[in-house]
Amino acid sequence: MVRLYTSWLTTYPKAYSKMASFCFCGKHKRYKQHVFCPGNAMGSTNVLVSSPGKQPLFSFGVVSDVQYADIPDGHSFIGVPRYYRHSIRVLQRAVQKWNNHQNLNFVINFGDIVDGKCPPNQSLDAVKKVNNEFQKFNGPVFHLIGNHCLYNLPRDILLPLLKIPGLNSQAYYDISPGPEYRIVVLDGYDISAIGWPRDHPKTLQALEFLEKKNPNSDKNSPEGLLGLERRFVMFNGAVGREQLEWLDGILQDATKLKQKVIVCCHLPMDPCASSQEALLWNFDEVMNVIHQYKCVKACLSGHDHKGRHSIDSHGIHHRSFEAALECPHDTDAFGHIDVYDNRLLLCGTDRMQGTEMYFNP
Repeated sequence: MVRLYTSWLTTYPKAYSKMASFCFCGKHKRYKQHVFCPGNAMGSTNVLVSSPGKQPLFSFGVVSDVQYADIPDGHSFIGVPRYYRHSIRVLQRAVQKWNNHQNLNFVINFGDIVDGKCPPNQSLDAVKKVNNEFQKFNGPVFHLIGNHCLYNLPRDILLPLLKIPGLNSQAYYDISPGPEYRIVVLDGYDISAIGWPRDHPKTLQALEFLEKKNPNSDKNSPEGLLGLERRFVMFNGAVGREQLEWLDGILQDATKLKQKVIVCCHLPMDPCASSQEALLWNFDEVMNVIHQYKCVKACLSGHDHKGRHSIDSHGIHHRSFEAALECPHDTDAFGHIDVYDNRLLLCGTDRMQGTEMYFNP
């Protein structure tokens, strides 16, 4: 467990007017809320209204799915444009803005540091290149692993390179930015067909699971799968039993310490905050553990690329982040989160929409 205690901030960004829109997710009978300020110019900040004089307990930068590769622009398998070389420029502008803020305590990268289309002989150099840009931030950087990370490098090389503090090639850990909060980082590829050695028990478990759940010869294809079953594809993964027990223990401890908890995972864990194809295989199991405790206030993720916000049946906020990879030239997608006793305030830049997340009492 990593303990990182930080000081209170002394400044707060100027507030701007906010807009809110709601849509109803009939299947799950809950509302999804997106609260933001319009802003289309490069570097424009979507800042939400805050109470005058109220200072956050701490603040941290966020970015997801940089997926850099030194290759021409392309498209996803469903035709969404991807800007592989430009994505590192998005990260460079993010680091510059985070440093200019001066009061960000740390940064969390929500995974997929380089793209799976990166030429194999360039993978190590590409990961180092992007990581070097993160290291220009004037403070700690915490990484999550994603599927594209694991396409490029095995865990035994990737985790030490990114200084991920998990044990035995596991990538789950927690940090305490202060006595009031705990941030829990989950390893969504704990059980996965990628990243582990081919004969590793976790690989074999994942392949056996996919064989039962996905009849397609291409296990990355959701063709023919219906509804939430479309998540059973090889580019997703699961949280294993040992990690679930660890999570339960962490939440017990946080409850005793009267801490609020923010859970982070590359893979989303709520169907209203993600496409069905991007969900954690066993999101339901993980949320069953989380829902036993009142300390968890938000679950943050990447992977989905579009950026979505929902509030589940227990009042927990779910926010998946917009991908840096899908920013057209001269646009951005990153932000920072101001953390208060009663809410999180995501101040997004350009394509990352600002979001205000109030907690239940």
